Amino acid sequence: METIPSNLAGKVVLVTGAARRLGAGIARYLAARGARVAIHYGSRAAEARDTAAACGGVPVFQADLSRVPEIAGLFARVEAHFGRLDGLVNNAARFTRFDPLKITEADWDYIHDVNLKATFFCCQEAAKRMQAQGGGRIVNISSLGALRPWAEHAHYCASKAGVVMLTRALAKAWAPEISVNSVAPGVIPFEEIGAPDVQDFIRATPARRAGAADEVAEAVAFFLSATTFITGQVVAVDGGLSQR
Repeated sequence: METIPSNLAGKVVLVTGAARRLGAGIARYLAARGARVAIHYGSRAAEARDTAAACGGVPVFQADLSRVPEIAGLFARVEAHFGRLDGLVNNAARFTRFDPLKITEADWDYIHDVNLKATFFCCQEAAKRMQAQGGGRIVNISSLGALRPWAEHAHYCASKAGVVMLTRALAKAWAPEISVNSVAPGVIPFEEIGAPDVQDFIRATPARRAGAADEVAEAVAFFLSATTFITGQVVAVDGGLSQR
């Protein structure tokens, strides 16, 4: 793994949901810039180990983020391993599609338990440690669905819109020591690149293409290394789609 000079060098950053897809891309990008990355995963142990190897052999940490006690345990183990925590990237998320008339309580809780509740409690655990050490950076991954309504994803859109407002509220609560910002990705396809609905989104994107994980990771890295005077902000990495 080639390391690119960066002011992230030596910073301890926990990335949740980093076994695959966007989380793995963010972890690799940060590690290449010298960050000491902690890889969280829920159930995909083999993929988490592959990501860790691609990041230079960094440690992996398992936790079910839908359970608050496991979140507390995750942060305790990361702290025990590294001795500190400089950055948190809340990337772990769930995504389902339903007619709103058919969404059940279980469907709602399945999404919100990770997308919103876990995001808050991960922020809380990170902030406890960051305040004790004098500061830190938190980046919450929201979504284009937080900025634009999707008819068959009402529960998901609500969870990600909640992440945006949570980001703003915590930025006020924890300033000036801790910055809290959000990155809202647009169309960042992986194996589903050929799906008709994905192609529809790409055609509607002013940039006339899909985005890549590294482009989202670049925005994350900016927030992790920027001055704490930049806080409570939401950056859409979406090729201009949220402006349509």
